[in-house]
Amino acid sequence: MSKWEGDTLAVHSLGYRDDQTLDLKGSPLTNAAKVTERFRRPTFGRLEIEVTVDDPKAYTRPFTVLVKEDLAPDTDLLDAPCTDNEKDLPHLPDN
Repeated sequence: MSKWEGDTLAVHSLGYRDDQTLDLKGSPLTNAAKVTERFRRPTFGRLEIEVTVDDPKAYTRPFTVLVKEDLAPDTDLLDAPCTDNEKDLPHLPDN
């Protein structure tokens, strides 16, 4: 579910599976998790994303991280595909 809170877009997510991870380090995320992301653009060239994770099965209390992104004009976008349930990668040749 998402909604505007003033100039901030708040996205509330739930319904995760127990076998997922929160990051590349392997931090757990369970089916009890509720994740809230708040997207805000304080200036033209800056995006701030506040992420709050509330997962009582994995963590003792909710925690929040703030990600700050800067506009990078005239550059290529980096592709970050979702590889959830990926089955083709083992069959592809090495690059």
